Amino acid sequence: MPTREIAGKQVSLDDDGFLVDATDWSKEVAQVLAQEEGIADLTEGHWKVIEFMRADFAEKGAVPTIRRLNKVGGVPTKELYELFPNGPAKKAARIAGLAKPQGCV
Repeated sequence: MPTREIAGKQVSLDDDGFLVDATDWSKEVAQVLAQEEGIADLTEGHWKVIEFMRADFAEKGAVPTIRRLNKVGGVPTKELYELFPNGPAKKAARIAGLAKPQGCV
């Protein structure tokens, strides 16, 4: 399990680059992870998704799927793909400091 410094904090990552411990997450860590995913600036729309994912994970204990982001989070699928191109659930989960969603390759 690799460890690296992100935004001045030592964090452990799994083999896919996801935080091992969601409590290591911060908004500063999210900014760095977003840049690594090719997202230069996190907008209000990004934060809406990230905050929903973290809250839903805290409540349900599972990383929300695209369907749940759409139906419960109120973010249309098209918008998710615009905010997080080429795999919105996976990218959003990584930036939100959560594990890779079930079913993501």
